[in-house]
Amino acid sequence: MRLKDLDIFTVAPPAPGWGGRYWTFVKLTTDDGITGWGECYASSVGPKAMAAVIEDVFTRHMQGESPENIELMFRRAYSSGFTQRPDLTVMGAFSGLEIACWDIVGKARNRPVWALLGGRMNERLRSYTYLYPRPDQDHARFWVDPEMAAEAAAARVAEGFTAVKFDPAGPYTIRGGHDPSASDITRSVAFCRAIREAVGDRADLLFGTHGQFNVAGAVRLGQALEPYGPLWYEEPIPPDNLLDFAEVQKAVRIPVATGERFTTKAEFATVLRTGGARILQPALGRAGGIWEAKKIAAVAEVFTAQVAPHLYAGPVEWAANLHLGVSIPNLLMVETIEQGGAFHLRLIRNSIRWEEGHVLAPEGPGLGIDFDEDLARAHPYSGQALHLEMQEAPCDYRRPNAFEGGAPSKR
Repeated sequence: MRLKDLDIFTVAPPAPGWGGRYWTFVKLTTDDGITGWGECYASSVGPKAMAAVIEDVFTRHMQGESPENIELMFRRAYSSGFTQRPDLTVMGAFSGLEIACWDIVGKARNRPVWALLGGRMNERLRSYTYLYPRPDQDHARFWVDPEMAAEAAAARVAEGFTAVKFDPAGPYTIRGGHDPSASDITRSVAFCRAIREAVGDRADLLFGTHGQFNVAGAVRLGQALEPYGPLWYEEPIPPDNLLDFAEVQKAVRIPVATGERFTTKAEFATVLRTGGARILQPALGRAGGIWEAKKIAAVAEVFTAQVAPHLYAGPVEWAANLHLGVSIPNLLMVETIEQGGAFHLRLIRNSIRWEEGHVLAPEGPGLGIDFDEDLARAHPYSGQALHLEMQEAPCDYRRPNAFEGGAPSKR
């Protein structure tokens, strides 16, 4: 059994596009006709350029190889061009291809991927979602209105969720970390207060940021949120400041969570070694794939850190997250787009089940999903914007900052 053919699909979810502007799926086929699906989350270059990188990684390091030889192929890609260091785009390409290899191997053995990773630790995986507006609501207002967020949180908890995430802390800018404005701190506190009042102790509050702040600003904001007891404080500083995460964690009595923009165990281990985070959030389509994420979880276990795989992508990465989560002892929870996401579920013909705040362990061979290739082909991405983008304008200190969740419109 050898890897033979590669197909790449860049798929645009219908509006409002929860999960990003587009998703990059890969389909690998072996010389004996077994197919496997993967998903690449790296998004620092456009889809055409990313497709070229994926093709290069596949033909250079994987084509003609046994899909079982994942460690060998990882070392080839990780070391390519005399590097042997984390490379976001190359490892993003490899990650999706690696996930597809696991899908193939599981299908060849007629076993779920989690059975090949050490077996089942968790049959039901605790699930959380971002708070998203309803179709009939004013989306622009939703992202900055604590009462609307509280209403959404109460509705999610009534559905069975025991944790909800929200991000009212202001703009993500290309300028690196900044000091939060006073109004952004006020709004963030108001969100925590309103949501805590709405859900009481029935759900955990997950306070999301996306690397907006410098160390001093992250500490100021985090300390203001402490009275509401969030379960985590997500990525408070930019991901290139690995050593500075420890300064935030020492000063704030909320567990720091981070990792959606990290790749490979090298970056995760640095944060753990310095005491910079208590919760790791690898995105399996970027971090190096399922096997590398398994190693990251093992390193985290030594530091009594927990793992909460990140998801702001499509359903194949979601499936990969679940197989990792089923197999590890230090799983905290998995991110879900609402109860799975309408288009996400259509793409995999509803082959993953969510119920009562949990996602159930997939039981089918490989990833256990039934990918709808025709539906993927019917929704190609033809835009010019990246999967997610940051604003160029600096934080506004004169008036409250506007924020668009999801994949904001190109301005």
